[in-house]
Amino acid sequence: MLYQLYQAQSDMLAPVRAFAGAAMQGLGQLEPFFPDNPALRRVAAGYEFVTRAGLTHDRPPFGIESVKVGRRQVAVTEEPALVTPFGTLLHFAKDITTPQPRVLVVAPLSGHFASLLRNTVRTLLPDNDVYITDWHNARDVCLGDGTFGFDDYTEIVIRFMETIGPGAHMLAVCQPCVSALVATAVMAEEGNPAVPRSLTLMAGPIDASVNPTEVNDLATSRPIEWFERHVIASVPMRHRGRFRRVYPGFLQLAAFVSMNPERHVKAHSTLYDNLISGNDVAADTTKAFYDDYFAVLDLPAEFYLETVQIVFQEYRLARGTLEFRGRPVNPAAIRRTGLLTVEGARDDICSVGQTVAAQELCTGLKPQLRSHHLQAGVGHYGVFSGSRWDQQIYPVVRRMILATD
Repeated sequence: MLYQLYQAQSDMLAPVRAFAGAAMQGLGQLEPFFPDNPALRRVAAGYEFVTRAGLTHDRPPFGIESVKVGRRQVAVTEEPALVTPFGTLLHFAKDITTPQPRVLVVAPLSGHFASLLRNTVRTLLPDNDVYITDWHNARDVCLGDGTFGFDDYTEIVIRFMETIGPGAHMLAVCQPCVSALVATAVMAEEGNPAVPRSLTLMAGPIDASVNPTEVNDLATSRPIEWFERHVIASVPMRHRGRFRRVYPGFLQLAAFVSMNPERHVKAHSTLYDNLISGNDVAADTTKAFYDDYFAVLDLPAEFYLETVQIVFQEYRLARGTLEFRGRPVNPAAIRRTGLLTVEGARDDICSVGQTVAAQELCTGLKPQLRSHHLQAGVGHYGVFSGSRWDQQIYPVVRRMILATD
């Protein structure tokens, strides 16, 4: 019923947004006759806000058409290297002859699409051969493709590393840091030749019991049965994944927004002012961020519930009780993979101490293979996006990749 109510509301608003879009186009045709007219800009800004008042459920494009490699601009082509029902291994191919370190970016499966890491990928591309886990919207995956739980996620990460081939590197952002560490430990213990040469864990809940945030408190405030009863819904008939049980992306977005509503209200107030004043550069920056932020995907119910229980309620990896396919996970088996952990000093989603906990678990690593970076002045998104990621964090990541490649 929850999903059906959301879908009904979305359907009701669709004609209103369509009308606002048509009105915007009409005002745009009038603008040459009334240049820099404040009243016209104000009305157009209002209509634009109406058109943006809904969510999308399709991945926005990465839009990375070229990058500068050395002294020349090189075209970038998105190529699927492996397609599975729940996710695609997406390769950002470049037309160059010099081999570069191969890096798998493990994107979160937490309500947003992998394109939220666009800036992460763009920064990596000049120096690296980049792949990303492009997760699919669960509401578009038919029931016949089976279930998808925590172990399935980890298994796909391993498959993707095997597809890329031996000698590659892995970089995980936020929630999948746990699965990335588990996958590396499993591959190391099995002697899998595709075990990553370096593993970078960025702002991820390796031990979510350390300095709990509001996100952590929410996960531990109720038993897992409550989450199953109150936030899991069935996909409506109209979608390919009809009847699949999911954690809807619109609920996750609502939870994120409720953590800091003032920030989002202020951002949209500033956007309105920029639209009226004609500050298109600033307005486009804000719109680009919210185009990604308001593009939501549904999570398979099994994965969501198991993640809440395993990572945020029982802390199984940190406490040494986590199993993969019925076998204990042993991070100490990691002996030849360089480990870099990165945290943001102002992170209110994954607090300081939760990611660096991986260092204590990987007891088989020599000191020269370990490194930790605490970035001052950044929150959660600043760890993997923005000027400090580009100028201060990425150089640390690059040194780890080059030192172990």
